[in-house]
Amino acid sequence: MRVRAGMYDVDGFDTPRRTVRRIHSLGRHAVCYLDAGTWERWRPDADRFPRSILGKGNGWPGERWLDIRRQGVLRPIMRRRLDRCRRKGFDAVEFDNVDGYANATGFPLTAREQLRYDRWLADAAHRRRLSAGLKNDLGQVRRLVRWFDFAVNEQCFQYRECGRLRPFVHAGKAVFEVEYRAVTRFCTRARALRFSAIRKSLALGNPVRSC
Repeated sequence: MRVRAGMYDVDGFDTPRRTVRRIHSLGRHAVCYLDAGTWERWRPDADRFPRSILGKGNGWPGERWLDIRRQGVLRPIMRRRLDRCRRKGFDAVEFDNVDGYANATGFPLTAREQLRYDRWLADAAHRRRLSAGLKNDLGQVRRLVRWFDFAVNEQCFQYRECGRLRPFVHAGKAVFEVEYRAVTRFCTRARALRFSAIRKSLALGNPVRSC
């Protein structure tokens, strides 16, 4: 591993089992990145998603919001994804894009429906002995912190919303945070909040600056 870190958050589909084993051989933890709130056209299971649950684009090429109200359709797909993470030997899973209700998805999603879906995701991870990481849905952190074991955040200093993650710290749970642009006194502020923070490029390559 070129980057010295205690935890690696890597793609659940693209990362082979041997890489997970390599991470463990170095005494480090491996987190399985899964997109649970949007459809990605390049994924091998993309055809399992009915067209009726695909909403508007989320700003990234090839991605569309999911109708998370249709949990009877989504749960079997997400279970298979979590089983893949477990088979590869991951320690935890990061669920991305779980804040559709706060975005223009094309569906009339509510905070309550999102809360139900997010909690189900965490429970499904725990049933597979995977720790569950929350990404997004800052508006409901206080109602989700009991279900999730850690939080992952991008650019909360840039957007001035880091305070919403305090419930994780108060509960003795980790907050892993990354910034992509220069932010004044970024590391000083991250240490004060007891976040584990880094700065890197939006392309997610090297170099990485750790606080």
